[in-house]
Amino acid sequence: MNQTPREITTLARNPANFTPVVDEINANGGQAAGISADLSDTNSVKSAFDRINEQYGGSTLAAAVFNSGGGFVRKPFLELTEEEFASGFESQGKGGFNFAQRTLPLLQKATGLQHPPTLIFTGATASLKGSASFSAFASGKFALRALAQSLAREFGPKGVHVSHVIIDGVIDIPRTKAWTFEHEDSSLLLSAFFPSSSLWVGFWMNEGKADCVL
Repeated sequence: MNQTPREITTLARNPANFTPVVDEINANGGQAAGISADLSDTNSVKSAFDRINEQYGGSTLAAAVFNSGGGFVRKPFLELTEEEFASGFESQGKGGFNFAQRTLPLLQKATGLQHPPTLIFTGATASLKGSASFSAFASGKFALRALAQSLAREFGPKGVHVSHVIIDGVIDIPRTKAWTFEHEDSSLLLSAFFPSSSLWVGFWMNEGKADCVL
């Protein structure tokens, strides 16, 4: 396979979250496909990767990106239900676990790449500090960052680059385009960047903070 990845697969629970991106990539000469999957559900993830293997079984996985928007709950702690609190870990911690277990074996098999095979997890300020009324969301993000750190130390020596990238802001996807902001100069962050639950792309970066606004 060419060193520049050509096939992109996006995973999301709702096809509406990946269809516009897939259509745009294909319309501009790329090759993209979308698959419905719930990354917090082990069987759903297995089914999705079985389909990916059927379609791209002979290809090399250059990079995998985990970006889950689930588990976002903003509510005073004493008003939280157990289900709401658990949703943060289910989507972030468990979702990241399921995704990593499926992608890491493929990344370890990658050969002939210009850059190391890479697994990227996206986080937020909540990955570093929990704010008032964000206990559910922050708990999930803390879990995801801890997972990323452990995997980086385990798989880095084996040739797989694992990173955690903090992205603060509302991502520009169809369901957020109608959102309004308090400040006149505010805008959506990183157009079409990590648009769904997970995205296979060909890029890499160290743990850091991406705070540019487009």
